[in-house]
Amino acid sequence: MSDLNVDGMAIAPSVVETIVSIAAKEVEGVACIGSSAVGGLRSMFASKPSTQGIEVEVGEDESLHITVRIEVYYGHVLPDLAVKVRESIADAVNGQVGASVSAIDVYIDGIQFAN
Repeated sequence: MSDLNVDGMAIAPSVVETIVSIAAKEVEGVACIGSSAVGGLRSMFASKPSTQGIEVEVGEDESLHITVRIEVYYGHVLPDLAVKVRESIADAVNGQVGASVSAIDVYIDGIQFAN
């Protein structure tokens, strides 16, 4: 993704990816963003949320197409959880960046069981 330009302000791709990561992780039932095998170690040592598993593409009309890969906790209704993730991401990106979101694709790559 190249820089996103909103109202004369350039926003780096990593900024949007971090907003997406935080918004998705705030949804109850989301265990992690991206793969837990790689993300688990990285998140232990990183000072910012992992953006692995997040892709942001800017359309010709400056709207965003966001893809996010998540793992979820067992027991949550997956279609309902995906809707909540989409809503959380759309609200966060629109509110913090001011960009419109044309699509949010949610891929559930795994299920984790609580210890």
